[in-house]
Amino acid sequence: MAANFVSSTMANVFADLRYALRQMWKNPMFTAIAVAALALGIGANIAIFTVVNAVMLSPLPYPQPNLMVKLGRKFGQDIGYSISIPKYFAWRRNQAFDSMALYDFGSLGMNLGVSQPPDQIKSTHVSAEYFKVFGIAPALGRTFSSDEDLPKGPPAAVITYSLWQSRFGGDRGLVGHTIQLNGASYPVVGVLAKGFQADPEADVFIPIQADPNSINQGHYLNVAARLRPGATLASAQAQASAAGEQFRKEFPKNMDKAESVSVVPMRDAVVGEVRVALLVLLGAVAMVLLIACANVANLLLVRASVRQRELAIRAAVGASRGRLIRQLLTESVLLAGLGAVLGFALGSWGVRALLSVVPGNIPRLTQEDGVHAAIPLFDWNVVLFAVGVALLTGIIFGTLPAFRAARANVASHLKESSGRSGTGMKQNRIRSILVVSEVAFALVLLIGAGLLIRTFFGLQNANSGLETHNVLTVQTSLAGGNYSSTAKVDSLVKQAVQRIEAIPGVEAAASSIVLPVEAGVDLPFAIAGRQPAQGNVEGDEQWRSISPHYFSAFKIPLLRGRVFADSDTSNSSHVVIINEAMAKRYWKDQDPLGQTIFIAKSMGPPFEEGARQIVGVVGTVRESGLKNADTGVMYIPQSQVQEGLTTLANSVIPLSWEIRTATNPMSLRIPVEQALRATDSQLPISRERTMDAVISATVARQNFNMLLLSIFAAIALILAAIGIYGLMAYTVEQRSQEFGIRMALGASGAQIRRMMLTLGAKLAVIGVAVGLALAYALTRLLASLLFGVKSADPLVFSGVGSVLAAIALLATFIPATRATAVDPAIALRSE
Repeated sequence: MAANFVSSTMANVFADLRYALRQMWKNPMFTAIAVAALALGIGANIAIFTVVNAVMLSPLPYPQPNLMVKLGRKFGQDIGYSISIPKYFAWRRNQAFDSMALYDFGSLGMNLGVSQPPDQIKSTHVSAEYFKVFGIAPALGRTFSSDEDLPKGPPAAVITYSLWQSRFGGDRGLVGHTIQLNGASYPVVGVLAKGFQADPEADVFIPIQADPNSINQGHYLNVAARLRPGATLASAQAQASAAGEQFRKEFPKNMDKAESVSVVPMRDAVVGEVRVALLVLLGAVAMVLLIACANVANLLLVRASVRQRELAIRAAVGASRGRLIRQLLTESVLLAGLGAVLGFALGSWGVRALLSVVPGNIPRLTQEDGVHAAIPLFDWNVVLFAVGVALLTGIIFGTLPAFRAARANVASHLKESSGRSGTGMKQNRIRSILVVSEVAFALVLLIGAGLLIRTFFGLQNANSGLETHNVLTVQTSLAGGNYSSTAKVDSLVKQAVQRIEAIPGVEAAASSIVLPVEAGVDLPFAIAGRQPAQGNVEGDEQWRSISPHYFSAFKIPLLRGRVFADSDTSNSSHVVIINEAMAKRYWKDQDPLGQTIFIAKSMGPPFEEGARQIVGVVGTVRESGLKNADTGVMYIPQSQVQEGLTTLANSVIPLSWEIRTATNPMSLRIPVEQALRATDSQLPISRERTMDAVISATVARQNFNMLLLSIFAAIALILAAIGIYGLMAYTVEQRSQEFGIRMALGASGAQIRRMMLTLGAKLAVIGVAVGLALAYALTRLLASLLFGVKSADPLVFSGVGSVLAAIALLATFIPATRATAVDPAIALRSE
């Protein structure tokens, strides 16, 4: 019995498929238009979902990644992942963790060997448990021992499999031998297994050798951990919070009152703020697909009205209503399936197109050097998504037309001599609702695109506080023992600047700890003679060590006082220059010149400085990026940096160089590199960029969001216009008899046109009104992506609404004009 039922069901399914294919073959234009619209919507969804899957959904490339977490400092809703060494050791007392690792925020360029020019690789400092946390075992040798991880422990190095193969030819005898890194000897103790993706990206790992008794309160390191089997994120968070409160009791000056400890799943920490942008883009393409579905549903409703007599005959000879619905849904799902096949091809092309324009700061898509990560074209998540979208799409756009067609009155349609019947607004209500939804969704996307376009122009016109044109930037790593003191760094900078400024075409050269607009080091400070606002510090602001010609290189204006001179040395009075934002924040109506501040207050003896006198106030630079608010900055002379800060900075941050030129900056790249090599032949040189490129990189993600959402909005606008045009054209065709009677009774062509334009205007106004309400609710999700414009910007809302209404009326005008061409005699005779 069951076998007969299955056999009968399969026979019916194949019969429905054969009939659906015949119907599609008989109507090639309808099939092509429907499949194309669906392919466009499904393809866009597949392309964006592939990126979302690669960034947000795919598991991290480590064993049991669900057990990996990252620890951070939480301030309200904001989480920062920079951690101090004392806090790391305090948080280790967590029974929910199986292992915990301390490691650098980024990798540093180092010279491998003593070749000319130097063979540059990337290095990073890690604690011994780093390899356990990330689940990587050595293919050869071992990882760091507990002795090598202790302060002043023996040097050691673990290298990656790719470096072992490319630089050492897979020599198995390398383990136990030393390699030269920036002139220092490191014994190689192990080679990691093939395919390991380091965080941060690195070729060689060196023990961080953190001191458990350290009083270094600088927050400049990452902390990751692996949960014990059976432990939960909640239990780890509870224990971390308790450890944080205990640390606050023991060291009240070293933990802010608003600060708490946060334990975050590693994948969430990696994705970070990109999550919002990707979800917005995924929602945008979902709207495009819904608009495409509405268009196809309208096409099916029109086609069903033409097939009413055919369906009535099938019902009359015994086909049940359920049988007719199943047949029509089979046709819809088959259309969606063809759209999905073509959409999958378009989506694969779309992924490659996305990777060609994706900015270099999307996690898991781009490496540190900007190289795009490979996204597999075949992924089961993507395949299942495509199949699910195809089925859901077929059901969404096919259900309503199928039920409408199956509920038709058999007797009345068998009596009709023609498939046409007079249909007014009431009969077209469903098609009108679909068109209104298209207009509403298109408006939401257009408003979102409008807000991001205004953000784009806002960022383009944002005042960075410096002149970026004709400035070359270079980075050099000072890690290792060659530049262990401030005096050695100062000597390097003075010699290199002298050589660079002697190059024809160079106007000014300088060095700094980091480049402007790339957020760097922030340090606490106190103001002499003033009761601190919190604890024993007045505030916490950005800190920059610079050489004397820094302000000239960027043409940062001096507002009051003086800039640094060559006479500001380690032996002269210690001075500091602040920017206007800091002056307004802490001195308001007072003059900060001559005031004394203490930088790195409460950070411990290696970093705390003596008194510094404010000798100048300069213009404010957007040090934390164009999109972020003005930040206070303390500039100090390179030659006066505290020894502890020099050691710390050299171990984690490359020294940046800024060269203002009278010509194309990149044309002087080779002479500048030669000047640096002449100063130190083993100086690791990397990331030679123009300052314009640096600025562009800081807004690349916003530009990427704007580009994609604008493309989706344009597609939605076209589909909505087609939907309105299709509905009005069909209405003209169905009401031709009515128009003929009206014109025979004396109605003019202008009156007929006005009637149709009024109908189109009603749909447009309703669609725009619904869209404005939706946009007002949904664009709040864009708030974190905007700059210089509010999510409910009246200019964007009113402008986009007016433009869409005008386009809707234009789409109505052509069918309305055709309505005036109806010949009353022919229209009446045809019925």
